[in-house]
Parts: sequence; C-alpha cells; structure tokens
Amino acid sequence: MARTTDSDGQPVPQRLLAAATRLFAEQGFDRTSVQEIVEAAGVTKGALYHYFGSKDDLLHEIYGRVLRLQQERLDAFADADAPVEQRLRDAAADVVVTTIENLDDATIFFRSMHHLSPEKHKQVRAERRRYHERFRALIEEGQQSGVFSSDTPADLVVDYHFGSVHHLGTWYRPGGALSPQQVADHLADLLLRALRP
Repeated sequence: MARTTDSDGQPVPQRLLAAATRLFAEQGFDRTSVQEIVEAAGVTKGALYHYFGSKDDLLHEIYGRVLRLQQERLDAFADADAPVEQRLRDAAADVVVTTIENLDDATIFFRSMHHLSPEKHKQVRAERRRYHERFRALIEEGQQSGVFSSDTPADLVVDYHFGSVHHLGTWYRPGGALSPQQVADHLADLLLRALRP
C-alpha cells in the first residue's frame, strides 16, 4: 500500500503535485516524463498511479486546485452583504491575486490545456464557465439596478477582465515594480471605471 506522507510529513499527493508543477513550468507538460516527476517527488511510479491515474490527471488537478479556490472565494464575495460594486471589485481583485500567487499553475494550464483528454477538457471548460457565469451575474446585477452602465454587454465585460487575468503569466514577474495586490487593485479599478454609468 502506498504511503500517504513522506518522511517530512508532507502528503504524497501534494509532493507529486509540487514536483509536477515545477517540472511542467520549467520543461513543459509534453517534455516531462512520469519518471522525472516521481524522481523529483521521491516516490515510486506505483505511488503516483495510486493517487493519479496519469500525467493528464496531474495536469487536471493543477488547474482544478486553483479554480476550486477561486470559485470558493468568488462565491463568498458574491454572497456577501455588501453593495454590488464592492462585491464585484473584491472578486475582480481576488482573481488577479490568486492567479499571481499560483502563476506557475495558471501558466502551465493555459499552455498545456490542449493536452487534456476530451472528457477532462470538457469538464474544465464547464468549471470555468461556472466561474465566469457567477462573475457575470454580479455585473448583470449592477447593470439591472443602475449601478453599472448597460452600454457594454456583461459577457464582453467578463471577457475583458479575464483576458487580462489569463495573460498575467506572460508579463508578471515576482519582485517587479508592482505587488500582486497593486496589480489586482489597478485591474479591478479599470473594470469598475469601464462600468461607470
């Protein structure tokens, strides 16, 4: 039976995910072998296959863990007892911060999503759509109540913001001129300015 933790107490699945994330970021998904992942994680192939059925499953989980975190946080912002403008701003800033904090994961995913099996690809698209729909619902709420302008369709506003988020991996560098929160504040403010009536 596979051990659930390593000698330092880190669960094996997290150890495998950390090794896969580092290797996929450095070498690319398609140029990283299962053998390299298990050697970097200090486990056997049997341990990998005990927790993940394939390298594809690792890629799916790398993206899934960030999306689950972001969905949970978006749901909390959307359900908060605050004006819609504040809830949208908080959600818009949060997705930037959590993407930067998990930049390797996000970069790997957008660079390697086409490697997923058709079933997993469909599943990921559905999860992402659920997130975007919840975000769009905040915009629509503000538009219907007159807080936000209705001049631009809510779908286009969502695409505008997430286009910026999805490109963070191409230019953001830790230790640069702006902190993650500063980038988040600027992008959230841009979004809200675009929605002013």
